[in-house]
Amino acid sequence: MKAVLSLVLGLAASASMAQDAEMGEALYLKHCATCHGIEATGQGPMAGVLVIKPVDLTQLEQDGIFPVERVAKRIDGRDALISHGSPMPVYGDFFEGRDVAIKTHTGQPLMTSQPIVDLIAYMRTLQAN
Repeated sequence: MKAVLSLVLGLAASASMAQDAEMGEALYLKHCATCHGIEATGQGPMAGVLVIKPVDLTQLEQDGIFPVERVAKRIDGRDALISHGSPMPVYGDFFEGRDVAIKTHTGQPLMTSQPIVDLIAYMRTLQAN
């Protein structure tokens, strides 16, 4: 019985950490590309009207480490960025959902919504490093 319970808990944990880069790309193109650009270099059509210019999302990874915690908190609003008269994200409601865990570079789990986990999975594919 213990083995079955361990297996079920293990499957549940891995399912909650599932990342879908394709879904993340669709979310990115719909909600992020306007400011960050199709190529994610910060050159979107709205970049010129923002007080703080959008960051080049292809340069987030440094020394082989992708800043999962910083990115998740910036997207979900825990680390607010005032760039267009309101805290980022403008589309915050679209990124809400069932909380799931994603691992940071230290292996610590971080709770955030599934859409943000998917966005991070996509952003990881964009890294130039």
